[in-house]
Amino acid sequence: MTTRQLSMAEAINEAIRHEMRRDPNIVLLGQDIGAYGGTFGVYKGLFEEFGPARVRDGPLCEAATTGFGIGLALAGMPAIVEIEFIDFMTLASDAVVNQAAKMRSFFGGQVRVPLIVRTPIVNRLGLGAQHSQSLEAWLMHVPGLRVVIPSNATDAKGLLLTAIRDGNPTVFIEHVRLYAAKAPVDEADDPIPFGTLRVMREGADATIVTYSAMVKPCLDAAAKLAQEGIECEVLDLRTLAPLDHEGICASVRKTGRLVIVHEAVKTCGVGAEIAQTAIEGAFDYLQAPIQRVASMDLPIPPGKLQDVVFPSGGDVENAVRKVME
Repeated sequence: MTTRQLSMAEAINEAIRHEMRRDPNIVLLGQDIGAYGGTFGVYKGLFEEFGPARVRDGPLCEAATTGFGIGLALAGMPAIVEIEFIDFMTLASDAVVNQAAKMRSFFGGQVRVPLIVRTPIVNRLGLGAQHSQSLEAWLMHVPGLRVVIPSNATDAKGLLLTAIRDGNPTVFIEHVRLYAAKAPVDEADDPIPFGTLRVMREGADATIVTYSAMVKPCLDAAAKLAQEGIECEVLDLRTLAPLDHEGICASVRKTGRLVIVHEAVKTCGVGAEIAQTAIEGAFDYLQAPIQRVASMDLPIPPGKLQDVVFPSGGDVENAVRKVME
């Protein structure tokens, strides 16, 4: 199969287009996803190919759109719902948390709930507190939900194919700052299994665990630290639920040091769960206290003030130096 350089937005579009051609029951739901192609243009061309019956513009009501998607999913029609900003998952939370995540258990495992909720993190654009949050830890906390968070086009396509075919409710978290980033994407429709992290850089001195838009800053920090003689292993989680516990622990056993990096706030963030995973599975190998690099526990301010709140590559470098002391 041919490999091309595609942006993440193009890779997501390709995965959805492929699956809609394969399965005529798949329906897209969301605001401005028809002729407009979605808020960030991810659905470009799908309305023209599949028409208004399968690419359906919904009302300005995330709860209604998501609830409609659950009904379709239970009726055997896989539904892909777009929520324009992850911040507005709060408005869809009853449908996702109290309904979709529990349906399979309600019916003793006898039903499939092929619901995919696509939603982007939209931060560092100066949009303020209501459009700049990272709420993945909230979703990771809900039993019955798959939570997927790719960092590149290659993984985005393979993980989305898995999500569509999995038959379980999945929140597929994208990042607006990654939509234009290109990576090699195979024309083949090869799914990527959930719960398998990706080693982005090998190293023996310290493990950096991260995901989404912080993968590149962590790789850049690792390259700088290598000039100081510190070799970091950088792990991209790819999925948060299920989480690759063994992959994390295997790396920590190898390096003896752990730094966890994410853009969400620190308190009760994904980093806390990863730290506990390492404590339970690799405690005897730890040579230094675990470090977490995250956003400050504050509402995200607008404009350039946001730069004070979000973590930087320099913060990652300093955290690694600290565990190496």
